[in-house]
Amino acid sequence: MTAESEAADEAFAALADPTRRRLLDALARHGEATATVLAAEVPVSRQAVVKHLAVLDRAGLVAGRREGREMRYVVRPEALGATARLLERMAAEWDARLAVIKRIAESGQP
Repeated sequence: MTAESEAADEAFAALADPTRRRLLDALARHGEATATVLAAEVPVSRQAVVKHLAVLDRAGLVAGRREGREMRYVVRPEALGATARLLERMAAEWDARLAVIKRIAESGQP
């Protein structure tokens, strides 16, 4: 397994949770936000938001930096871009396989 596919696996696992997807969307809208600000946008506690942000951080999807007593988070688009590129390559491979199957089916050969 390549490092890229391992990173994509972590991203997919992190994004499998709808609350984390909502947090990522909210963070993208805000540009930068604290867990307290993000907690106002989801039906979970601030502590739960912090745990979800930790998962997103481990997956490389967000980054946090300390500013005084607060942690401010931002989206890391490069991780999403790498995952999107992996999906594009997989889609292209499947398209090529399906084209071969179609060509064989339409040729009438057994």
